[in-house]
Amino acid sequence: MSNKLFIGGLSWSTTDESLGKAFSAHGEVTEARVVMDRTTGRSRGFGFVTFASEEAARAAKAAMDNATIDGRNVRVDFATEKPAR
Repeated sequence: MSNKLFIGGLSWSTTDESLGKAFSAHGEVTEARVVMDRTTGRSRGFGFVTFASEEAARAAKAAMDNATIDGRNVRVDFATEKPAR
């Protein structure tokens, strides 16, 4: 398992700060990042939250999957590494 979560279905208005704040109730967040489109500078609708411990990540996944953040229901799952090209 991992201590990094994938968050899908984010609102265009969600920021790194608001994403981290939404998940901080479930443990120590070490990083929260909304992925932005390089050309438009707009959110791509997903992001990642990294916790200090795997236990906190598990608790956050259970509590936040299908929860509402900034008016949108989000999908939460454990992040997987990109395959090497």
